[in-house]
Amino acid sequence: MDHDRLIASARRWVETMVVAHQLCPFANRELQNDRVRFVVTDSTTEDKLLLALTEELRLLISDPSIETTLLIHHRVLLDFYTYNDFLQVADGLLVDMELDGIIQIASFHPTYQFSGTKPDDAENYTNRSPDPMLHLIREGSLARAIAEYPGVEHIPKRNIARLSALGASEMKALLANCSAPNTVSVAKAKRDGS
Repeated sequence: MDHDRLIASARRWVETMVVAHQLCPFANRELQNDRVRFVVTDSTTEDKLLLALTEELRLLISDPSIETTLLIHHRVLLDFYTYNDFLQVADGLLVDMELDGIIQIASFHPTYQFSGTKPDDAENYTNRSPDPMLHLIREGSLARAIAEYPGVEHIPKRNIARLSALGASEMKALLANCSAPNTVSVAKAKRDGS
C-alpha cells in the first residue's frame, strides 16, 4: 500500500472518529493548524521500527513546528499483543533518549483491546485505528491543554459511554470507512512524511 493512501486513511480516522466524536478534545486544533505529522514506515521488524521511532523522536524534539506525530507502521506489530509488548520497549527508548517526561507515546491499533473487555466491545474503538501506529505527544503541550480543559478526568468515561451508545457495529463500519479509497486528504499537508 502506498504511503499517501495510508496517510489519507489515518487522517480520515483522526477527522471522522477522533475529532468528530470528540474522543480527544485537543486534536482538532492541532489538525487545523497543520501541526500533526503523519508519517509511514515500511519497517518489517521491531528493530527497524525502533530506528524509525528514534528518528521521529529526534525530529519532533528538533522541530517546534510539529506538535505531534502519528507514526504508522503497517508491516510490523500487526498482532495486538505483540504490539502491546513493544510499547514497553518504546517507553524504554524514551528513557534511553532522556525524553521520559518530555514525550509520551500513545497507542492505537486496529484490534486494540482494553484489559477486562471483550474483543467486540465498543469502548475498544477509542484506541482502534486503521493501521498500527504510535502517537508521539509533547508532554508540556498536553499539560497546558489539560489545564485549559475543565473536567478532563471525565473524558475516558464520556468516550466509553458515547461509543457504547453508538454500538460496536457502527464503530466497526466507521473504522472500515477510514481505510476505503478516497481522494480526500491524500495530497494534504507539507508535514506528511511519504
